[in-house]
Amino acid sequence: MDAYDEGSRARHLPDGPDGSLPEGPASAGPTPDSAPSTDQESIGQESTGQESAPQQPASQAPTAQAPDVLAPDPQAPTADPPVPAPTPTGIASLPLRSQVVAALALAVVAVVACVHLGMVFLHVAPSNTVTKQHGRAIDDWIYPEFEQNWKLFAPNPLQQNIDVQVRAQVRGADGGITETGWYDLSALDGAAIDGNLLPSHTQQNELRRAWDFYIGTHDNENRPVGLRGDLSQRYLRRIVVLRLDREGAGGKGAVVEGVQVRSRTTNVPPPKWSEEKVSDTPVLRELPWWTVPEEDVTDARTEASAG
Repeated sequence: MDAYDEGSRARHLPDGPDGSLPEGPASAGPTPDSAPSTDQESIGQESTGQESAPQQPASQAPTAQAPDVLAPDPQAPTADPPVPAPTPTGIASLPLRSQVVAALALAVVAVVACVHLGMVFLHVAPSNTVTKQHGRAIDDWIYPEFEQNWKLFAPNPLQQNIDVQVRAQVRGADGGITETGWYDLSALDGAAIDGNLLPSHTQQNELRRAWDFYIGTHDNENRPVGLRGDLSQRYLRRIVVLRLDREGAGGKGAVVEGVQVRSRTTNVPPPKWSEEKVSDTPVLRELPWWTVPEEDVTDARTEASAG
């Protein structure tokens, strides 16, 4: 049938002379360029089974994702941080000159400490060859500041109050000699200590140790016992002369000619719960009058002016 269905999409080519298809290029079929583009798109879509995705604007184009960064493994060994150099401390942090001075100071302190310990050991040790030959030097080092005694640890500790008192014979400006009343030196030291947070060693111990030194080197008749008797007497005399000068004994311009020292001892009352009975009557011990040499008066005034 020469007619063809217009509704059919099949394409009919002209017949040849013998009713066959013409030979030549036309018989080779349609070329790719002559095929409708719609057919190619449908064929391409059918072959891939995918639909072409609409193109997105450049601003909405998906960005390439960076590869994931691996987190550090907590069990993996880590390198130790660098250790800073230690900072010098103490003497090592000082300049070289200061280090030398500090080393010399420490050496001097160490030597003095060793000498002091040696002197104290020889002082408390039994009599030996060293103490017999150098006893005077040892005593000069120990007394009065470093005197050693064991009264605190005695079977019967000291339970008495001892006041050291002194009176003097002074020569006034008119040349007359007068006698002063008793000065309670222990009470004066106690008044200076009361309320003082940092009392001096002199206020606390000088007078007390001087009196103990004297009692330990004299008998009950005030006669010296041993080689230190005269030393203890001169030491106690110089202390009381210095105290009298501070108190202005005899008035302005008066000169101390002689002194007399005494002790007033009273027992410490026992506590209320104790059955011990002690006497409350003071015991006095008076020493003989001592003539005061001129050098003691001069030294006392020099120390008073320096203080």
